[in-house]
Amino acid sequence: MQPKVFISYSWSSPGHQSLVQQWSEQLVADGIDVVLDIYDLKEGHDKFAFMERMVTDPSVTHVLVICDKAYSEKADTREAGVGTESQIISREVYEKVEQSKFIPIACEFSDEGSPFLPTFLKSRIWINFSSPEAVNENWERLIRLIFGKPLHEKPKIGKPPAYITNDTASPSSPAITKFNAFRQALLQDKKGLSIYRRDFLSACIDYADELRVRERPNVDSLGQKILEDCGKLKQVRNHIADWVLIESEASPTDEFCQVLVSFLEDLRELKSRPSEINSWNDAWFNAHSLFVYETFIYIIAALLKTNAFHVLHEIFTSHYLLPVTERYGEKKFDTFDCFYGYSETLQSVLAPEGRKLYSPAAELIKRQADREDIPFSAVIEAELLILLMAFLNPETRWYPQTLHYSSYSGEFPFFIRATQHKHFLKLATITGISDVNSLRETVKEGHTRLNVSRWHDFHFNDSFWSSMNMDKLDSLK
Repeated sequence: MQPKVFISYSWSSPGHQSLVQQWSEQLVADGIDVVLDIYDLKEGHDKFAFMERMVTDPSVTHVLVICDKAYSEKADTREAGVGTESQIISREVYEKVEQSKFIPIACEFSDEGSPFLPTFLKSRIWINFSSPEAVNENWERLIRLIFGKPLHEKPKIGKPPAYITNDTASPSSPAITKFNAFRQALLQDKKGLSIYRRDFLSACIDYADELRVRERPNVDSLGQKILEDCGKLKQVRNHIADWVLIESEASPTDEFCQVLVSFLEDLRELKSRPSEINSWNDAWFNAHSLFVYETFIYIIAALLKTNAFHVLHEIFTSHYLLPVTERYGEKKFDTFDCFYGYSETLQSVLAPEGRKLYSPAAELIKRQADREDIPFSAVIEAELLILLMAFLNPETRWYPQTLHYSSYSGEFPFFIRATQHKHFLKLATITGISDVNSLRETVKEGHTRLNVSRWHDFHFNDSFWSSMNMDKLDSLK
């Protein structure tokens, strides 16, 4: 319906009348039909009949009640013109409680700061038009109200979260409150930040540890249990990503870098066999293996987002102490590929009927990629960077599972920008290789060492080489 408004006001002064006329002209210019006495009430017309018709006319979508001191006093004392008009309006207001047709426009305030409104409108939400600045500030609000297009609309009701529809109970995560306390301490530069951080990270590890398998799972489908546990662990993944995003951007100190590397060791331990278990099947620990793999990629994506390139270099060049249950012989440390994870057990619950997934782990990560600040495309790009670092480090191996869905990301902005020298320097900071030709040679060696030519199950046109923009890196000075 085309908006049509009737303006009710008091002829308190020529200036006020002129202002009302100016507003009516602006309303017309904004596509709203306006009924105003100086336009529509002609000589010989019954002004009281005119007023009642306009107030009750169903084609009039809104009545703007221009309220100043004079209008308020005349309405409350039922004085001539305005008094009669206000009786008609008040009757409509009182008889139709849900009526949003009447919009009070407050043009004048008392010394105490209260708007002059007639009694029958005092409980209504009003719009401030008491000064030119107030009119400018609130004009869009009025227009949106008349057109029924509010600035803030209630979102559509979504689907219930998995923890509601899932019959399996999930322990609540105390890390939420711990993170909020840490965030406030960081943003307010409070003393003892390390204590808040430690409490938060310990809460994350403790929650995830509660979900570790410590006895043979008594379930009909181990794949379904792994899927359910991964869903519960996703909130910890999000807590950790939130932490990395805020601290790497707000306060990227050396302390943060060292704490993150140390935390990664604690994270790595979660995918290992608990020391109290002496008889087990590796599939029992798939949920935590996938959780560690997914969370590591999210940490890399978060650090890319906040341009924490020195921190990325530290993560990729550090050695991580292995859990006690995985220390054999002289091997005590591992490289970043210790965060890798996969699961064939999930085939039974994730693969479409009659098909086999190239990577159930990648399918799970894709399904759980519901963050707007770190979308699935950013996750894929982060794993492409991890693959690059695996090419460069002869001690590491990595199979980039999410790259099976590379069509979801299109091109990879971080690598494309590295065509320019200033952006290549960011990549150089991560890799520790400042000469682009040396970088290319080392990447070629990595391709050969990892037998990439035998990875026939990646169905995208470009090779990893071109996805990394290798031929064009550092070509624009």
